[in-house]
Amino acid sequence: MLIDAVNGNDLATLNVGAIRNSLLPDNSLSARFTTTAGKDLKQVSGTVYVGAHPGDEQRVLWIKLEERLLPTVYTLWRNPMIVPLLHTPDIVLRKLQGGADLMTPGLARGPPFPTKATKGSVVAIASLEKPSVPMVVGVCEIDVVSLQEVRGAKGHAVRGEHWHGDEIWAWSAGGGTGGQAPVELQGWENDADVSGLTETMDNVVVEDSDDEPGQGGVPDQQDVVEDSKVLERNHFVEGEHGKPYEEVEMDRKEFSTKEIDDIFWQALLYGLYHFRNTNKEDQHHGLKFPVNQSAVISNLVLPFLPVTTPGQAASLNIKKTSWKNAKKFIKALEKAQLLKSKDRDGGECVVLDIDFEDPTITGFVPYKLPKKDTAGAESGGGGGGKAATAGISPSDDSVGQKLRKVDLYRPKEQLAPIFASSSSSHHAYYLPTELRPIITSYIESEKLISDTNKKLVHLDPILANAVFDGSTALDREVLAKGSVPRDALIDRILKSCSPFWVILRNDATRDQVKVNPGHAPKIHITLETRSGNKTVTKLSGVETFYIPPQPLAEELQKSCASSTSVNQLAGSSPKKPVMEVMVQGPQKDAVIKALERRGVNRQWVDVIDKTKGKKK
Repeated sequence: MLIDAVNGNDLATLNVGAIRNSLLPDNSLSARFTTTAGKDLKQVSGTVYVGAHPGDEQRVLWIKLEERLLPTVYTLWRNPMIVPLLHTPDIVLRKLQGGADLMTPGLARGPPFPTKATKGSVVAIASLEKPSVPMVVGVCEIDVVSLQEVRGAKGHAVRGEHWHGDEIWAWSAGGGTGGQAPVELQGWENDADVSGLTETMDNVVVEDSDDEPGQGGVPDQQDVVEDSKVLERNHFVEGEHGKPYEEVEMDRKEFSTKEIDDIFWQALLYGLYHFRNTNKEDQHHGLKFPVNQSAVISNLVLPFLPVTTPGQAASLNIKKTSWKNAKKFIKALEKAQLLKSKDRDGGECVVLDIDFEDPTITGFVPYKLPKKDTAGAESGGGGGGKAATAGISPSDDSVGQKLRKVDLYRPKEQLAPIFASSSSSHHAYYLPTELRPIITSYIESEKLISDTNKKLVHLDPILANAVFDGSTALDREVLAKGSVPRDALIDRILKSCSPFWVILRNDATRDQVKVNPGHAPKIHITLETRSGNKTVTKLSGVETFYIPPQPLAEELQKSCASSTSVNQLAGSSPKKPVMEVMVQGPQKDAVIKALERRGVNRQWVDVIDKTKGKKK
């Protein structure tokens, strides 16, 4: 069902079954969808093919739009050279990842260009900085291979269809974020003739009913519906697909502009009614003012739209209302005296206050929303308003956890005789309370306690050399007297040990977790100003405390009614990346509250307010 033809001459040495599983693993699933595309919001239909390679999460591996089959970046990362690879500077690639098309002058490393890069062909695009890692999938608008010069040329070269960072990339069965792009891949940078490999892509044929279940490829629609796994809708975007793993009929009824206006208005009232009734104790009912215009739509409107069919999903977007955009929608709400707003520099509109006691809100009668049989509603995806305030991802098991930070100490080699007297190992890790009896045992066994003052300890050669080396004035004074207070001696031995730490979760014990050298790190919260007068809150270091960044960001997005993002912290290791959560607005209190619900002690958090130039 997946591959009906593979170039046998060029790939004769490869096992066909291995090729099938590499391109699309056995037991993969398919889902039909309908969306809108282009400036005119043309309605298009297609199919996504979801599978998981060994050791990986389920991801969207292929997309079929109309009659064109496109591999996603996940497929390209595992199957080098199945499509021609083009290159462009990193600054251009970032624009492509925002939805822009690749213009002809943006082509790099050519001419010559790959022979298969002809008009209408599927190609991959990588940056010059990471030339072996495809990040964008597109379709050639021209015969790129025939270009003799790109400098000074005009026009579109490649139309972007999918990229690292879009909704297809971000989808996962567990509701997490998209997969990290490799630093480097083997096979994409070979100079050998790869025409045979690109033939593989040309000859891939996806059908929906040829193979028997369990024989590889994608099960037919009936098998998919019976499968307990469902395709989650992580984020509601304009024209989101319909019910998961069902072949649904197109909704032929077209909503009028007035009907769409009424649906959006009612969804907004539903959202405000919901926040008012689920956050009764909070003065602002769970919202943090000011609320930017995108947060109004994503948190107060979209989760409460009565979307039940793909046709409705295609019609119900802000661009098809009479207001056309979020700012004009908010101004209409202000005119109706439901809220107060203010325009900021740059044209952005923010909501300063909402009249939750307006009769249209207090007297609102909720309507039935689509059931949350997928994670779409959980993440604010068209129906299922509970998620708008609950904000807890089902994959986040850090909420309610109990954490303990334990400081440990390991004696240095010169202290070994002290520990040998009590048959204790100087290679072990000790709590401060465990060190005291060991030191006391040595003092007593060597009869070093002063006869006249039980709090004084006489120094023997081992203590004098191992603890007081004479490098400071205090050391020299102690050595001259030949004695030291017992508490001061114990404190000095403790400071001479090497520090270590562990974070214990729930019922875990010290012997079950890895001991880390140094002092325990803290979670860092930074408030800073961006774009002139916009404040953002950045959070990093939560992984040490068993907190997954993505579900935390999703909760903050809802609790703060603000947009959030998760990216790798600048300077962190690619092998063990530290992620940074960014929340729009001054959200320090909300972030700390979310951390405390995950067992984090306030003393384990450092807050730096760069908007005021001082540390709190």
